Amino acid sequence: MVRADLLLPDAGQYRMAEVKSSTGVKDYHQADAAVQTWVARGSGLDLSRVEIAHINRSFVYQGGNDYRGLLHHADITEQIRPLEQQVPDWIAAARATLAGNEPNLAPGDQCHSPFECPFITYCSPQAVALTPAEDQFPIEILPYGGALAASLRSEGFVDLRDVPEARLSKPMHVRVWRATKHDTPELAPLAGEHVRALGYPRYYIDFETMQFVVPIWAGTSPYDQVPFQWSCHIEASKGSMTHTAFLADGSGDPRRPFAESLISTVGNAGAVIVYNAAFERTRLRELAESLPDLAPALNNIIERMFDLLPVARENYDHPDMRGSWSIKAVLPTIAPELAYDGLEVGNGGMAQEAFAEVLHADTPHHRRDQLRNALLIYCERDTLAMVKIAHYFENATAA
Repeated sequence: MVRADLLLPDAGQYRMAEVKSSTGVKDYHQADAAVQTWVARGSGLDLSRVEIAHINRSFVYQGGNDYRGLLHHADITEQIRPLEQQVPDWIAAARATLAGNEPNLAPGDQCHSPFECPFITYCSPQAVALTPAEDQFPIEILPYGGALAASLRSEGFVDLRDVPEARLSKPMHVRVWRATKHDTPELAPLAGEHVRALGYPRYYIDFETMQFVVPIWAGTSPYDQVPFQWSCHIEASKGSMTHTAFLADGSGDPRRPFAESLISTVGNAGAVIVYNAAFERTRLRELAESLPDLAPALNNIIERMFDLLPVARENYDHPDMRGSWSIKAVLPTIAPELAYDGLEVGNGGMAQEAFAEVLHADTPHHRRDQLRNALLIYCERDTLAMVKIAHYFENATAA
């Protein structure tokens, strides 16, 4: 049994299409379509063509609920003919698997592609071989070290602390190993030099964005990351700190009020401090393109950006970070009192969900106020986290 997304009459035949939220045709889409086509034709349907209808990333919504062109219909009729012929073999193999004992297959790439297998923790050797103590520091925490971790595990290494230092060639791996093995955080003096060189004023900023598969604001495209909120801690001088924020009211396109309020707040001088600058820079470049009259001021903000992430990655390690320098991994090791636990909105995905609910016409006013408050608290926590991290690094001095 299959369920086609679109089955359309076509001059005495039928045109069948599978609708996908991706921006192109993927290999597994063709396999899905081959199965659907085999069943449809076996049921007596005369198919004129088989399509994958996927999102057209270049579509720009002009407003007025006109979404013509949002989907691109890719004809894959000829491409899947060889796959159709394989479907009976797939069915026979599936029946043989069901009739036999549990397959004894080693976990591998097939467990993660095209999607994560829901039984990964059942089959993975890490899930059955590690004691609670070993599970705390598996060798897989080595950053950008997948191949090395696989090699070490094949040799019987499980816990990073048991790996000989000589097996690690990358300085980053050695630093993570050293902090983990000795259970001691490390902070290089160079981190302090970087931050102290910034001077004042300092603007610590963080953005939240919204993505729609089907755009709702004119001038936006599918999967555009539209910024709707920013938080800014302003350090005018050492020991002088204030906070301000912007959150769209949900009544329309938030891009211009977002940009204008940010420009007004950060002015044209002083370091603009972020954590992972690639994200904020890209959003500001997109705003400059869509709001050309604000481009000079937005480009000025980009030029003043200082990224804390590479400073952390190159100079700071803590065993509790487990090889990650995300802000949510670093912050608890420096300011545990600022944990995100217990917040109604605790990460970027939750922020998108909360703002989507704010935008929904049926959301009651009291619920909308509750969500807005939660969003403001969350975004402020992100920029306060940057303040704490920057101050901690600033105090790093040579012994």
